[in-house]
Amino acid sequence: MILRRLFLSCLLTSAAIAADAWPQFRGPTGQGIASGPGPLKWGKDVGIAWKVPLTSQGWSSPVIADGKIVLTGSRKDSETTVLTAFALDVATGKKIWDIDLFKPTAEETAALHGKNSLASSTPVIADGVVYVHFGHMGTAALRLDDGEALWKRQVPYKPMHGNGGSPVIVGDLLVVNADAEIDPTIVAFHRKDGGIAWRTPRGQEVRSKFSFSTPLVVETDGRTEILSAASGMIGAYAPEDGRLLWKATYGEGYSVVPRPIVADGMAYVATGYNVPKLIAIRLGDATGDVTKSHIAWEVTRRMPKTPSMIATNGQILVLDDTGTLTSLDAKSGKPAWNEKLRGNFSASPVLTGDTLYAVTEDGVCYVVKISRDAAKIEFETDIAERTLASPVLLDGALYLRTENHLWKITGK
Repeated sequence: MILRRLFLSCLLTSAAIAADAWPQFRGPTGQGIASGPGPLKWGKDVGIAWKVPLTSQGWSSPVIADGKIVLTGSRKDSETTVLTAFALDVATGKKIWDIDLFKPTAEETAALHGKNSLASSTPVIADGVVYVHFGHMGTAALRLDDGEALWKRQVPYKPMHGNGGSPVIVGDLLVVNADAEIDPTIVAFHRKDGGIAWRTPRGQEVRSKFSFSTPLVVETDGRTEILSAASGMIGAYAPEDGRLLWKATYGEGYSVVPRPIVADGMAYVATGYNVPKLIAIRLGDATGDVTKSHIAWEVTRRMPKTPSMIATNGQILVLDDTGTLTSLDAKSGKPAWNEKLRGNFSASPVLTGDTLYAVTEDGVCYVVKISRDAAKIEFETDIAERTLASPVLLDGALYLRTENHLWKITGK
């Protein structure tokens, strides 16, 4: 009961700011849950409040606070690559500020995966500061009001296929996964100056060590834990010193992308390639290696390699990369139903109430009604522009980053 109250307290505190902010990847709770209604019908030229061209490229998702939308991107100045961050006005889409941050070398930008970008990590906002992250190429803290750089830091490592995981805030720390091709770690920066607070090696022996997941901060029995999925394992880390509190292993799963989720004292973790699984882990008294003692169930059919999951009303909603939407019972893992959405998916869906929003890589947008017994596609439309960025739903509007534009969709 204590554990349940702690989880509810965490979620309710996050939900209190949902009406005016979307401060991190997957929203206020970090788990793809929005509040309030969203648009139900729109088209390329209908129901669009504004659509603005983007001058730098990337697949980071928007974050929103204090009337500002912040994105990161990259552009080419002659032969020089420039990594940028910029802010737009929520009401009009007009640019407020734009700042050049890093100029990585050709070696640092080499060997990107075709579905990755140089700016795939979503920023995070707290206390009037936006923290932007470009993996091994650099991390920075910017003043939200005007974009002034407060600090910049680079922690070099050798990635595979580029970077993808987003930063997360826990207390006075900014935490990122650095699951490199060799010597993967999890790293914490001091928010005030960018100094490294700790850097903890994964220590998990697997053939392929690289992954791209985003940590999630939870409270367990009054203890703050950083849940961080990597190749072959998920670990819970102590914020104060980065020590590993417990771990659960899942064989040779690698290139893990989905962010873990939590609900009712359980953590749900997707395990990456080659055979993606979803595993459910009991939280609470976990310590050491809990693989044999705390994994409640695992499912292998129609599990995601890229999109993150959603927990709602005793269900785990799973959208796999080929468009099968499945509802699993949160306690048992038993499937209740599945619904086919045509297309391939990389973006994580977002849920408000019983309405799910999902977007294909080719720009087909779905609105799906969810119940315990079934899913029903209520609306679909093709905005005909490629996207791998996860949508944002805030204050009745859907914000969507596509290859060349940022859209504010209101359906009006």
